[in-house]
Amino acid sequence: QVQLVESGGGLVQAGGSLRLSCAASGIIFSRNVMGWYRQVPGKQRELVAAISSGGNTNYIDSVKGRFTISRDNAKNTVYLQMNSLKPEDTAVYYCNAHQPIFVGGGDYWGQGTQVTVSS
Repeated sequence: QVQLVESGGGLVQAGGSLRLSCAASGIIFSRNVMGWYRQVPGKQRELVAAISSGGNTNYIDSVKGRFTISRDNAKNTVYLQMNSLKPEDTAVYYCNAHQPIFVGGGDYWGQGTQVTVSS
């Protein structure tokens, strides 16, 4: 059974920092592309950052230079360090695991964690 469990969300003032964590089980973590998405009511879920099995990263433009995605394969955990937070970063953040076909395939989601940035 696949589980992705996020933690680290909360309320922070603009300019502050938070670190999100996502602990995975039931997948071959080291082979997965891991991503952080976010969603606000009435809008589509958007990819914020992703990290490949080889450690390559990419980010949406609005978070470049402020957010950092990283992974610890020994702990089956992916992180999102969020600095210089802005009110527009307020959203529910979801962890995603994309497992390649050659190790079983599948897209998996966590339950989400709320991030609220006050102005």
